[in-house]
Amino acid sequence: MKVFRRQFLHLAVGAAALPAMSRFAWAQAYPSRPVRVIVGFTPGSAPDIVARLMGQWLSERLGQQFLVENRPGAGGNIGTEVVVRAPADGYTLLLVGAPNAINTTLYDKLSFNFLRDIAPVAGIERSRIVMVVHPSFPARTVAEFIAYAKANPRKVAMASPGIGSTPHVAGELFKMMAGIDMIHVPYRGGGQVMTDLIAGQVQVSFIGLTVAIEHIKTGKLRALAVTAATRSDVLPDIPTAGDFVPGYEASAFWGIGAPRNTPADIIDKLNKEINAGLSDPEFRRGLTDGGGTVLAGSPADFGKFIGGETEKWAKVIKFAGVRPE
Repeated sequence: MKVFRRQFLHLAVGAAALPAMSRFAWAQAYPSRPVRVIVGFTPGSAPDIVARLMGQWLSERLGQQFLVENRPGAGGNIGTEVVVRAPADGYTLLLVGAPNAINTTLYDKLSFNFLRDIAPVAGIERSRIVMVVHPSFPARTVAEFIAYAKANPRKVAMASPGIGSTPHVAGELFKMMAGIDMIHVPYRGGGQVMTDLIAGQVQVSFIGLTVAIEHIKTGKLRALAVTAATRSDVLPDIPTAGDFVPGYEASAFWGIGAPRNTPADIIDKLNKEINAGLSDPEFRRGLTDGGGTVLAGSPADFGKFIGGETEKWAKVIKFAGVRPE
């Protein structure tokens, strides 16, 4: 019994000293096996593509595979819960995005608290949204669109890829700030939105630039504005919505998070390597060719950004009375 007690005390003392003695060595050794990157959306979706780009970069930089694992459902909540419940050891990461910021308010009952349970690691990109209409729509500018919508309340159908999606709340924010009322028509994906918008079944959508860009270039859709704070390099002649509605800004974003209590040294190591990718011209091109902009910074910077987005979308969701499907 005394032997076991001495062994226990020895292990306890060693365990207490371990964080101070080996934290740096632990971070140096990380990763020593493959890392899972959980994506709460389907393969081939925009977040999946971002995760695979970053996973390939990290695999090459850190010498272990960063494997994307898709866990779609509930607007990304299923994938988020997988990471919340995972060990805080850096081997299960989450592709964090605007849906997480939106879902915090959209869903009354979640089994986790996103802001508390997921530690920010690093931002990756902000993805532009574009306001597009059918070419036959009688408005060629945002100002004309607002005037038409005010003269025809609830006569304009606004399509989105789903209730509570980033394009949906971007449209609700526009309605709120422009003082107009439109009918929301939710679909189950951006492809279906494009099909009906091109056919003239709906009149307007706030949709990801990557989804709409080819239809804009071929003249099947008319772009009225990008919703980010600055113009897009791929649509340099298209103004921002904020040029007409001062203060308006909406964009999707993506980054990496980890379970809370993940060692700070591991988070810092991942942050350093992710930011190295965002500084690499070839890697940046993979993001910006689709109209995105890099979202570089420290874990604290990313956490502050997520907090601001969560607060902004909470106001919109409450004002518009948005409820999940």
